[in-house]
Amino acid sequence: MKFLLALFAALTGAGLTIQIGMNGAVRAALGSPLLAALASFLIGSVALATLTLASGVRWPSAENLAGVPAWAWLAGLLGVNYIVATTILGPRLGAAALIALTVLGQMLAALIVDHYGVLGFPQATITPSRLFGAALLLVGVLLIVRR
Repeated sequence: MKFLLALFAALTGAGLTIQIGMNGAVRAALGSPLLAALASFLIGSVALATLTLASGVRWPSAENLAGVPAWAWLAGLLGVNYIVATTILGPRLGAAALIALTVLGQMLAALIVDHYGVLGFPQATITPSRLFGAALLLVGVLLIVRR
């Protein structure tokens, strides 16, 4: 089961790289990274609405909606940042450098989030071995972005 979860995560990462290229093509055709991001979100929203309706999921009550912390609603802004930033940066940095740098940023944030056990993640202290792994990732990023 763990293998399938890891495979799904890896395929999702591969999809992100492909998405960056697709959004770049839309940006080139429309002449704007913002319009490309908007198109991506519109198409994604329609697909997600269709999937949600088809799944038969029950809509949340007003009480459920009120229970969501105010800060959690801002997650969509991080998605907008990712799509716009990668649409702009992809053609300038290249796929490998862009993904390496975004993964480095994710790893550093993940170490901090895990260390403090915030945002719903279980607490996992930063250990020397975790720091060594992050350092190896940093070395890998430096090798990839170096031209």
